[in-house]
Amino acid sequence: MNKLLATALFCALTAVPAAAQSIGGSYDVAGTNFDGSPYSGTAEITLTSETTCIIEWSTGSTTSEGICMRNDSAFAAGYVLGNEIGLVVYKVMPDGSLHGLWTLAGRDGNGTEVLTPR
Repeated sequence: MNKLLATALFCALTAVPAAAQSIGGSYDVAGTNFDGSPYSGTAEITLTSETTCIIEWSTGSTTSEGICMRNDSAFAAGYVLGNEIGLVVYKVMPDGSLHGLWTLAGRDGNGTEVLTPR
């Protein structure tokens, strides 16, 4: 019984880092701008710890980079786009895709974005 309990505890403690690590990698990007116009590109998420990462987007001729963090099924990133500061909040879906809303500081509205693992 103690061996079974110890195994269950070990699995529970190691499951969180594995879930956090599974977010790293390359993604296809499909999104909409504030005006509803579509954009596409790629994103790369690089882990920096068990819960934090760096995310880099390339969409058309635009690139941006930010810091990101996962908490269960929530995934958020703060980023710089040109001279503007932005925030994107995603929901981690069972298939590994990230579905989110993004905005820029001081602007009304938001865009949408889906990251699909490559």
